[in-house]
Amino acid sequence: MLTLHIANKNYSSWSLRPWVLMRTLGIGFEERLSPFEGHVNPAFKAFSPTGRMPCLIDDGNAVWDTLAIMEYLAERHDAVWPAEAKARAWARCASAEMHSSFQGLRNQCGMSCGLRVTLHAMTDELRADIARVSELWREGFRRFGGPFLAGASFTAVDAMFAPVTFRALTYDLDFGPEGNRYAAMIRDLPAMRAWYEAGLAETWRDAAHEEEIGASGVITADLRA
Repeated sequence: MLTLHIANKNYSSWSLRPWVLMRTLGIGFEERLSPFEGHVNPAFKAFSPTGRMPCLIDDGNAVWDTLAIMEYLAERHDAVWPAEAKARAWARCASAEMHSSFQGLRNQCGMSCGLRVTLHAMTDELRADIARVSELWREGFRRFGGPFLAGASFTAVDAMFAPVTFRALTYDLDFGPEGNRYAAMIRDLPAMRAWYEAGLAETWRDAAHEEEIGASGVITADLRA
């Protein structure tokens, strides 16, 4: 049985990605959740070489970093990436761009499922990131027919952008008509609903995350336990 180590569901966008992929595709795993205590916890090095999450354990072998986990799973499960070659190549490119880019979106809109925040201001960098995500999503729909980013099925590229759909809810971000419909559809997936409900039920609070989110805007609602 695979074991997936994750951090708090309210905060951890990187943990969400492999979790929602595995849950949606029916890939069995045991979940191990450890609350954040700062962004890196030396205690986590007992199972994760970087002291970060997520980390997948398979028969004692650690696989860390979200994209590496997805590729590891793809070697064993055909449905992780699209079957068609052009769609698969595009999905990998879009996933890699999500992995390495969009710092304005990450920095100004930290993930917190249970908060609603009105931003103090929208920086040029954040505007550019929202525009690029919207453009990328529209390209996927146009090229591969939707309703998911690379075609008719949920794949790793949708998992990579899943946290963005929660950020859209938290910060009331506008990704255009097509993008907003897509974000709502992703949030309505059973696995995403389960993650969201668990995130709201958590009572842990991490000071670094709370301070980061509070610096970005005015918290208008806190739906957490």
